Amino acid sequence: MKHRLATLADCDLLAKLNQELIHDEGDRNPMTLPELTGRMHDWLASEYTGVLFQQGGETVAYALYWGNPHEIYLRHLYVIRNRRREGIGRQVMHILRDQIWPSDVRLTVEVLLRNTVALAFWRAMGYQDFSMKLEILPKQP
Repeated sequence: MKHRLATLADCDLLAKLNQELIHDEGDRNPMTLPELTGRMHDWLASEYTGVLFQQGGETVAYALYWGNPHEIYLRHLYVIRNRRREGIGRQVMHILRDQIWPSDVRLTVEVLLRNTVALAFWRAMGYQDFSMKLEILPKQP
């Protein structure tokens, strides 16, 4: 698997993949594709790093993260729909951990509790439960 750092020229592709991620994980994010593109541009222009992963010339996954000397926060990891269950997510994580991220920092990721497939994946990758965010939604008129 090949990988490369994303550039601002990749914002349209990353926004499209992010929109699929939002849909697939059941997030309530209402942002449109142009809004996601703008947000991705802002993230890449500031504190976030994006990595695109390719096999056979096809983009099969992306990761988006930020870091400091003590922590790497993985905001997005997405494998395209028709390439899931092939071990690509595991390969991506091995590349990130072995080739890109420093080994002496804390790694964090947030997962929606209803996304049981993602929870199982992250636990299999060595992540451990740390906290739970609770909410009360506003009353609907």
